[in-house]
Amino acid sequence: MPAYESPEHLAERPTTRAAAAAPPAVSSLGLRKSYGDKVVLDGIDLDIPEGTVFALLGPNGAGKTTTVEILTTLVAADAGEARVAGHDLAERPEGVRGAIGVTGQFAAVDHLLTAEENLLLMADLHHLPRPEGRRRAAGLLRRFELSEAARMPASALSGGMRRKLDLAMTLVGDPRILFLDEPTTGLDPRSRRTMWEIIRGLVTDDGITVFLTTQYLEEADRLADRIAVLDQGRLVAEGTADELKRLIPGGHIRLRFPDLAALDSAARHFAGAARDPEELTLRVPGDGGIPSLRAVLAVLDGAELRAESLTVHTPDLDDVFLTLTGHGTPGTTTEMTR
Repeated sequence: MPAYESPEHLAERPTTRAAAAAPPAVSSLGLRKSYGDKVVLDGIDLDIPEGTVFALLGPNGAGKTTTVEILTTLVAADAGEARVAGHDLAERPEGVRGAIGVTGQFAAVDHLLTAEENLLLMADLHHLPRPEGRRRAAGLLRRFELSEAARMPASALSGGMRRKLDLAMTLVGDPRILFLDEPTTGLDPRSRRTMWEIIRGLVTDDGITVFLTTQYLEEADRLADRIAVLDQGRLVAEGTADELKRLIPGGHIRLRFPDLAALDSAARHFAGAARDPEELTLRVPGDGGIPSLRAVLAVLDGAELRAESLTVHTPDLDDVFLTLTGHGTPGTTTEMTR
């Protein structure tokens, strides 16, 4: 009969949605920034492959906005180095600006202009020839399903439509790297999911790299290939969503048995499992990965035990965030502030 083994050393490292060998779109080493005596960033190292979504999470005042401001050349770092789209941030800031697009937390559209005029204004600011500007504007209106609203003033658009227009305006310059600062703030759930589809399409269809800051943990879980947690100016964890969830204790496999005799028998085969005689369930510690499930099933088969049901419970990003940053109690909120 096989013995049950703790799954930690058996866990397979999850595979990211993007190729691990992709060259970095954004990299930094030892970025530091202070304002007076206040240390905002205390040595930030990043390595973000091309064609991926990278999410930066952190509580209010963690340094997320400062990180974005430095990488987009709006603020100079006090120390460290960084490269964006192959350009050294300090030596070639103009090259960085030519390769990036930035969408802020609030839609930066001109409410007096129509949707089409907003896009044409961006084309003029990018010094595009008039025919090319009109071609890009028409293409973006179609892509973002704004063609019917092209002649409507931006003030008449819904919040979701204005956010789509704002993102479309950022894309007029054909950026290789897109910085999105809380892109779905204030949107209803349907509009938020539409934006998620658009953002993921920019990566999978166009190969754009997305640097995302968000207050919605579900957003990072759905979109990001890799997630970094920033707290008090330092990166306290980085990995895929699954990798980060595995850092937090509390994951388990829940087995339900048909009667008390079967439960008692199973409990003897799983060291450290929590037994609930009223619910006829056994909670076996595990990370929820395939090796964990295989180990549990092997024990059940070897002992000729039958479970009526098996469910996997793993910590979510709320638990990861709250545990790593030490703010609050897991399960108390589904959002966090900037």
